[in-house]
Amino acid sequence: MKLLWIFPLAGLLGGICLGTVLPVLPVGYSGYVGMGILACADSVLGGFKSALYGQFKLSIFLSGFLGNALIAVLLLFLGEQLDIPFLLAAVVVFGSRIFQNFAEIRRNLLNLGKKKDKIHTRRKMM
Repeated sequence: MKLLWIFPLAGLLGGICLGTVLPVLPVGYSGYVGMGILACADSVLGGFKSALYGQFKLSIFLSGFLGNALIAVLLLFLGEQLDIPFLLAAVVVFGSRIFQNFAEIRRNLLNLGKKKDKIHTRRKMM
């Protein structure tokens, strides 16, 4: 397996390090930061999942990472301007996608050895 899963993991760790080093943002921006973090976490887990399946492409990951964060923050801003609570809807959507990606990653990692065993037993039978 290629080591392309290192890119999403490095991005996650880099973001955590930057978040602890940079000064604290004003309270008014907390919703935007939270929304950006959710969107980026969804992209990182999606990138890790695609790396496990051998389908990871850095250009797709980076465009999704930045695009998801930008769209999420813009929707939150638009919702605040229109006095519509988009925050809750976005949290539900990104939260469910994060749990879905995590479940697929977990299943893939837990079944990794089992898939190889089934392939080897089928070849021996033929």
